[in-house]
Amino acid sequence: MRRLRAFGLNALGLAVFAVAIFPVVWMVSTAFKPNEEIFSTTPRPLPGDPTLEHFDFVLNSGIAEVSFWTYLRNSALLAIVTVLVSGVLAVLAATAVARFRFRFRTTFLVMLLVVQMVPCEALVLPLFLDLKRLGMIDNLAGLVVVYVGFALPFSIWMLRGFVAAIPRELEEAAAIDGASPVRTFWTVLLPLIAPGLVATSIFSFITAWNEFIFAFTFLDEQDKYTLPVMMQYFFGNASNEWGPIMAASTLLTLPVIAFFLLVQRRMVSGLTTGAVKG
Repeated sequence: MRRLRAFGLNALGLAVFAVAIFPVVWMVSTAFKPNEEIFSTTPRPLPGDPTLEHFDFVLNSGIAEVSFWTYLRNSALLAIVTVLVSGVLAVLAATAVARFRFRFRTTFLVMLLVVQMVPCEALVLPLFLDLKRLGMIDNLAGLVVVYVGFALPFSIWMLRGFVAAIPRELEEAAAIDGASPVRTFWTVLLPLIAPGLVATSIFSFITAWNEFIFAFTFLDEQDKYTLPVMMQYFFGNASNEWGPIMAASTLLTLPVIAFFLLVQRRMVSGLTTGAVKG
């Protein structure tokens, strides 16, 4: 029975993995297929005659007036600034929530969860009106404000668990040794919550990198578009450029995979450490 149970669990795990990885494999495979194989009535899982024409079309010529590298620059700038700003604000807010007692503290924590329950589509119009009043429409800074706002609730809630798990005695010992509150935070508290900060930074990066609705709604000029918005040019009324679509999707996925592989070890330790207090 033990072997049968292990076999069943392994088979279930492989089935879930196959279902999850199949779209990725098909995307990468289609990106390297020539048009004849893409539109063939006999589908093939792997390209029979691999080609780089779709990548060349996306990177060099394309069908938009702005080059691919401009869209990449905009996406990278938005993602990096969002990660940095949301990380700093989340650390400070999580420390305040975990270490200090103030009025409406519980209400604030509950509101962090409530905000995450609201669908993004319901906030497009209110955010558009707010940014218009502030003069931040068609401005990358406006998108940074929106992305930081969406990344903060999850980041604050998660980092709060890390800060609460750190014994207060460590900070008291640093204070006895003559360390100021700022130095205690910088040399004692921050290094201990660094794994959680890495885990939340991945969430913030993915939020800013893959977002489409707000970027498409709040931006007007093509030279300010991001990579997800650029992909709309490959969709037409009569037909779609499936080769360039898959090539652009592959290029859009690579930075996320690279960022994840770079910090995966710290992310795993961060998730397991912040989940338990003690």
